[in-house]
Amino acid sequence: MEKETTIFGIRAVIEAIKSGENIDKIFLQKGLRGELFSELEQLLKKERLNSSYVPVEKLNRLSKKNHQGVIAQIAPITFYNIEELVTNVIESGKTPLFLLLDQLSDVRNFGAIVRTAECTGVSGIIIQKKGGAPVNGDAIKTSAGALFKMPICKVDHIKDAVFHMQASGIKVIAATEKTDNTIYDISFKEPCAIIMGSEGKGINPSVLRIADDKAKLPLLGDIESLNVSVACGVFLYEAIRQRF
Repeated sequence: MEKETTIFGIRAVIEAIKSGENIDKIFLQKGLRGELFSELEQLLKKERLNSSYVPVEKLNRLSKKNHQGVIAQIAPITFYNIEELVTNVIESGKTPLFLLLDQLSDVRNFGAIVRTAECTGVSGIIIQKKGGAPVNGDAIKTSAGALFKMPICKVDHIKDAVFHMQASGIKVIAATEKTDNTIYDISFKEPCAIIMGSEGKGINPSVLRIADDKAKLPLLGDIESLNVSVACGVFLYEAIRQRF
C-alpha cells in the first residue's frame, strides 16, 4: 500500500504546489503572518486548493518537524480528469454509473463508499476540491484498498460535475428526503450519476435544484436518516438490481 506523504514548511509547500504535486489538503496555522505566508495564501486561492486554518496544536500532532505553521498532505492516488473519464466510460460501451459526493466530510464514510462503489461496478467518483474528506491513508484502509482501483475526480464545485454529466447524456439523481419519490419510483437503467450529500447538511440546495431526478429511501422506524455510506450502498444495489 502506498504511503501518504507529508510536506512541511512554507517554502517547501509553495514549491510543491508550483511543481504540480498532487496535493490533497493543506493545513495552515491560525494567525500566521509574513510575506512568504501571504505568497502561499495567494497561491492557494489561485490554484483553488483544499486548505483549512487550524490551531498550532493540530499541526504539532501532524508533524514533529519544524513545520513553520504549514503542512501539506500529498494524496496517495492520482486523480482522474472528469472529461476524459466520462468520455472513456461512454466509449467503452458500458452503461455509466457515477457517484457525485457533495462535501462528504467523514473519511471513514468516504472509504466505505469507495469500497461499495468498487463492488458495484461504479464508473468513477467525483468529489469537490474543497470541503470534502481527505483522500489519505485512513480512507484507503477503510476502502480495503478500493481507492487504488476506483477512478476519483476532483472538481471545483459539484455543480460543475452535474452540468458535465447532463451535457454527456447522463441523468443525475439526487439522494434526498426532499421528494415524494422513493428509489423504487426512479429508473437507474439508463446512464446515470447519483449525488450523495454531506453527513450534516445533505446535498447543497443549489446542487439539488439542478438534478434531473430526486429519490429517497423509505424509512419505517423512528430514526429519520441512515448513515450516508449505508444509504449510498442501498442506492447502488438498487441500480444493480434494475440493470440485471
